[in-house]
Amino acid sequence: MTIGRRRLLNLVGAAVASPAIIRDALAQMPQVTLKLHHFLSPVANAHTRLLVPWARKVEKESDNRIRIEIFPSMQLGGSPAQLYDQARDGTADIVWTLPGATPGRFPKIEVFELPFVANRRAVANAQAVQALYEAQLRDEFKEVRPICLWAHDHGVIHANKQVKSFEDMKGLKLRSPTRLAGEALKALGANGIQMPITLVADALSQRAIDGCIAPWEVVPAIKVQEAVKFHTDFAASPTFYTATFILAMNKRRYDSLPADLKKVIDQNSGQAAALLAGRMWDEQALVVEDMVTKRGNTVTQIESAEAARWQKATQPVIDAWLKSSKAINGEKLLADAKALLTKYDKA
Repeated sequence: MTIGRRRLLNLVGAAVASPAIIRDALAQMPQVTLKLHHFLSPVANAHTRLLVPWARKVEKESDNRIRIEIFPSMQLGGSPAQLYDQARDGTADIVWTLPGATPGRFPKIEVFELPFVANRRAVANAQAVQALYEAQLRDEFKEVRPICLWAHDHGVIHANKQVKSFEDMKGLKLRSPTRLAGEALKALGANGIQMPITLVADALSQRAIDGCIAPWEVVPAIKVQEAVKFHTDFAASPTFYTATFILAMNKRRYDSLPADLKKVIDQNSGQAAALLAGRMWDEQALVVEDMVTKRGNTVTQIESAEAARWQKATQPVIDAWLKSSKAINGEKLLADAKALLTKYDKA
């Protein structure tokens, strides 16, 4: 055999063997499966348009060495209020939940949930929440490795009667997502009943409540538009209320990852992930409001003059929070939160 022919055969053999060599090399690299647990159904916008795309992006950027299995509807057990502890303890590797699901546990982030503080736009709220976390709230979530924090867009009142003024709120039994939203409802003469969003459909069908407050995004998942026919929104910022969210990872699980896989998680954390969430909420708000209007439901917009009356009526909620938050410097938190909301509203 000539040298030229032998070299040619060696080159061909190497080319043929390369895919197998590459496969073997990849197989020997660490591969990780992460369990992501949350409370909403698999048809919810947050599942299909945020958590699934985020998970697939992480998988792709890790060359599929990270696999994320998503368990919606509390499939791993427990209640929505236990999700944060599941991330802390390792029952789940990653969870999506609301800090407000456990009232009083995370007092600093509550600042965004005060009435008429948040922006109408989720992208502004999301970036502001993440920025305040990075600057001042790390100690509040030190038991987990936060991937990102954010808040939704303008909260909407969904009820079985039309609400045009805060006098129309008197006596209404409305589901509330957080402690402070419940206090705001009480200040307006309504009865705020805190419960997970997943229980709203049954509560409405049984007439245990007259409606709920929730962003447009979640309405189709729990079929609110079928249970009530009236929806009240605020035409401009600040909005009546928002709720904050956290996507959190178990610290030990994160620390156990090799450096290159940690980098993939890091690159899909922080402001990049918060902005992804904010954009989804804003986009779906337009889609869902349009759907609700086309089915014949009534959407009422509260304009600035009437909104000022609501703000005056709920100011005692802010005053009480400031009084009880001296140990965490609530005045500074509120001022900084408002400054960040203004900053990101202009961005």
